[in-house]
Amino acid sequence: MIIDFHTHIFSKSVRENREKYFPSEAAFKLLYSQPKSKLVGAKDIVTSMDDQHVDMSVIFCFPWKNSDTFKKENDYILEAVNRYPKRLVGFCCFDAFSKEAAPEALRCLESGLSGIGELAFYESGIDEASLNKLEPLMDICLDKQCPVLIHTNEPVGHMYPGKTPITLGQIDMLVKKFPENKIVLAHWGGGIFFFNLMKKGVKESLKNVYFDTAASPFLYDAEIYRYAKEIIGPDKILFGSDFPLIKPERYFKEMEKSGLSQEDIKNICGLSAAKLLGI
Repeated sequence: MIIDFHTHIFSKSVRENREKYFPSEAAFKLLYSQPKSKLVGAKDIVTSMDDQHVDMSVIFCFPWKNSDTFKKENDYILEAVNRYPKRLVGFCCFDAFSKEAAPEALRCLESGLSGIGELAFYESGIDEASLNKLEPLMDICLDKQCPVLIHTNEPVGHMYPGKTPITLGQIDMLVKKFPENKIVLAHWGGGIFFFNLMKKGVKESLKNVYFDTAASPFLYDAEIYRYAKEIIGPDKILFGSDFPLIKPERYFKEMEKSGLSQEDIKNICGLSAAKLLGI
């Protein structure tokens, strides 16, 4: 079974009139103002999954600031999951600073969605205020035993749209503040998994943390799969394509190139995600 743990879809109203949302959603404008930045819907992703031999995908939208927008888009995620129950797993998404975030999380999880994410703090990084806003959401997910997917990125290297001012120290504080939560750190967790080699202070805090591979071909050499497998194990790595940014086949080629065993690839591409999601 192949499970893509990191994909974005949008409702027809967003896909056909993205400019409408730019004035009030600065992060959305930053990421999607270019026409080449694709916006796809539920039918599009299922068609691509058939072409790419992906069995299931975890779908979510965007951490909108406007509560009316994120409620409508989360409803679209719910509709997509109900339409393709054997193909799509839905997460709810919103701005964690919204007063409606916790009630919306409860509504969506009780309506059939399977987690929260991809939460992102594009302007602030994950500072103390962000951690405080995450607390009620983490309590909900801990109670319901569902994962939380959080956008992270490497604090060094080239700049690109969506790269936040996050630090490894902030990521470390995040996982230490919520040690019992099942947390998935997007984009390899900004590289914090490398510090699992330290003898003290990191191994324990990363015990419930997973790392997805979203955008990996744009960020790292293929060898990262081999190093990550040796440092944290294949059961903590979740294949995520960031579709429609990159097609899954590109990841599969890099995994083969990296020298992973077929057993490792099976774990990364689906078995670990299935266990985390209770599939």
